Amino acid sequence: MATQYPSHALVGEVITHVKQLQERVETLKQRKQILEATEETAGGSDSSSPEITVKDLGFIFEVCVICGLKKKLMLHQVINVLVEEAAEVIAVSHSTVGGRIFYTIYFQAVSSRIGIEISRVHQRLKELIL
Repeated sequence: MATQYPSHALVGEVITHVKQLQERVETLKQRKQILEATEETAGGSDSSSPEITVKDLGFIFEVCVICGLKKKLMLHQVINVLVEEAAEVIAVSHSTVGGRIFYTIYFQAVSSRIGIEISRVHQRLKELIL
């Protein structure tokens, strides 16, 4: 059976709880401001150089390019390199996390008999993004 409180005691508890929540909101706002300032000075702005990886997943390949928001990566240039190396692009996706953009491109060889020289693709893409 539930205990019943006098209404004035319940109101007092509610007021105390609301004040605690307001204090918590203020504390979290301050932490957010500190984190945003830290991110801006420590890497949220293009302080790190672009990164690229090329993986052989069996029948298909994956290129991951990570760069800052201010780095103007021309995605069509990356795709042009792949096409010039006899690749067919299957899928492209991107996401933004913090101050970085993550591009993922899946591709396969136009001709499985000829294949693709991954080391050459990797080198050409590295030259492109730097």
